Amino acid sequence: MTTRGLLLLDVDGPLNPYAAKPHRRPDGYRTFRHTRRGTWHTGREARRHKGLRVWLNPGHGSLLRTLADDTGLELVWATTWMHLANTLVAPAIGLPALPVIEFPDFDHDAGWQPDGSWKWRAVSGFAGGRPLAWLDDEHDVGYDEARAWFDRQRAGVPTNLCHVDPRRGLRPEHLDDVRAWAATIG
Repeated sequence: MTTRGLLLLDVDGPLNPYAAKPHRRPDGYRTFRHTRRGTWHTGREARRHKGLRVWLNPGHGSLLRTLADDTGLELVWATTWMHLANTLVAPAIGLPALPVIEFPDFDHDAGWQPDGSWKWRAVSGFAGGRPLAWLDDEHDVGYDEARAWFDRQRAGVPTNLCHVDPRRGLRPEHLDDVRAWAATIG
């Protein structure tokens, strides 16, 4: 099937509202724990293990699949979880394995480059000249130079940077925004 463009998904922020009140899981979400050993736990097991707490809403998968089907956009992971998004997150929310944008600019000692340019460059390279809608919580976080570079690379290509508040996660208005934008592309 030929797609009309890409629908890029970040995990932390849009699908995992990590900035919500720390001890109050948002309605409709389940708690998961990803441990340093790489194990993944949910339900009562999540309480028994230390590790990264992740809140995921199992209903998001069907909403995103429907949006992709209705708009002709291809779902793609654009997240620092990279391939773990397919291994852990996708099954938890009901998505199939999706293409993954690789972020090669990771230094195992220093972490991600603080200017954020690593994400903008990788997304631009992966998308090429294809239209894209991108659900992320960090489009507006002090990356002026990297963002300006991205905008120059994407000049003339339909692009929808859909900001998701990491305290609230993916909401119906984000899906509506992507749907309305997709209706405007050829």
